[in-house]
Amino acid sequence: MKKFSINIASLEALPAAAKQFIGEMDDATVFAFTGEMGAGKTTFIGELCRQLGVSSEETNSPSFAIINEYRSETTAELIYHFDCYRLENEQEAIDIGAEDYFDSGALCLIEWPEKIENLLPDDTVVVNVKVNDDGSRTLTVTPGIES
Repeated sequence: MKKFSINIASLEALPAAAKQFIGEMDDATVFAFTGEMGAGKTTFIGELCRQLGVSSEETNSPSFAIINEYRSETTAELIYHFDCYRLENEQEAIDIGAEDYFDSGALCLIEWPEKIENLLPDDTVVVNVKVNDDGSRTLTVTPGIES
């Protein structure tokens, strides 16, 4: 996987952006989404899951659960959506088995990964979501050390 960027002009552009992202994913499975509060990480992940075949009623932020499990209706693949914002420390992530999820081969989409950065695999793909001055968003995708 190579570094790339996706510009998202509006909410209406989200489906196309998610499809473009999927086309670039290669065989990476762990994606760490960074960006300020309100940048659109959860919104993008929700659309990404929908484009991967998850029912739109299923996708929401796992803020209180820490992790949500989705299953693609088209491929039957598991997708794990983490929201680490409320974690106090890395031990809490270890206690819920985060490393087992990362090693499972299933797609793992992680919000607030800086809370657990020492637990992330070396091949984690970093996706930075930036709010531009005009309200659009830019996703900058950087492959991990071993990607």
